[in-house]
Order: sequence, then structure tokens, then C-alpha cells
Amino acid sequence: QVQVVESGGGSVQAGGSLRLSCAVSGYTGSSYCVGWFRQAPGKEREAVASVVRDGSTSYATSVKGRFTASKDNAQKISYLQMNSLKVEDTGMYYCAADLTCRLRSSDFYWGQGIQVTVSS
Repeated sequence: QVQVVESGGGSVQAGGSLRLSCAVSGYTGSSYCVGWFRQAPGKEREAVASVVRDGSTSYATSVKGRFTASKDNAQKISYLQMNSLKVEDTGMYYCAADLTCRLRSSDFYWGQGIQVTVSS
């Protein structure tokens, strides 16, 4: 059974950095795609970043230049390096593993979510 577990969240002051990790287990394939999402209180979940099979990345405009997503296919761990954090980056962050890379949310395996809090 595929499981996705995030780690690395926490609290930081504005301007600081955090690195989130996303470990996938129970999957024997050689590569997969990963999406990072976040949900702020009272707001809908939004896509933050993604990494596809060949390692290419894409980012939401709000985080471009500050966040870096990466993926280690061999270890089946993905990372979201978050620099120059802003108060508005606060929220619950989720990792989603897309084993087919067909970008259908119904195929995603979701992590439990991890809290990121940025204070001024």
C-alpha cells in the first residue's frame, strides 16, 4: 500500500527558511511525479509546486524564486526548500504523489499534511 509522509514543518520568522520532505513508501516503480499544495485558514487548497518524472519543476507565481522543489527517485523522497518565507506562506502543506503522472487528482496519494507557520 502506498503511503506518503511529510516532515520538516514548523514555525519560523518572516525571511527565514524551512525544508519540507515527502517520503513515498510501498511503491516499486522507478519514478513518479510530485505535487506540493498548501491550504491557509479559511482558504481553498492551492498548488504550490510540482516535480515531474524528469525532474522538471513548476511553481505558483507567489512562490517562484523563493521555493525550490526537488525529487530523489532512488530514495523516493521529495523536498520543498522554502526560503524568504512570508507571513502569507503560513498554512498546512501537503505532498501528493502522482504515480502515473497523468495529473488526475483522483490518482494522487496524499500525505497527512504538515503545518508551516511564519510570523512577522
